Amino acid sequence: MTQHVNEKDVRTIAAYARIGLTQEEVAQMTIDLNDIIDSLRPITEYDLEGVEPTFHPIGGMSNVMREDVRRQGFSQDEALANAPRQEEGCFLIPAILGGESA
Repeated sequence: MTQHVNEKDVRTIAAYARIGLTQEEVAQMTIDLNDIIDSLRPITEYDLEGVEPTFHPIGGMSNVMREDVRRQGFSQDEALANAPRQEEGCFLIPAILGGESA
């Protein structure tokens, strides 16, 4: 097994992540992290000559949003048509911060 990270590295990472580890946990985490890194070794064997890096999973898409289209909205009467309670052209809702209840 190749030593990619050592116990000092694990303690540094744990401190940065604000994770408290016992000495036994540091030792086990060191073994586990080195095993994980070793398991990724086959990835390094791919021939990537001429392969452009991908910075976004969708590739060359730039703006997938629709254009803003101005259109007529609701009138005040339409917006208030299904309101259970209204007053002076506004929605009337129960008070939630104290005071008078509606």
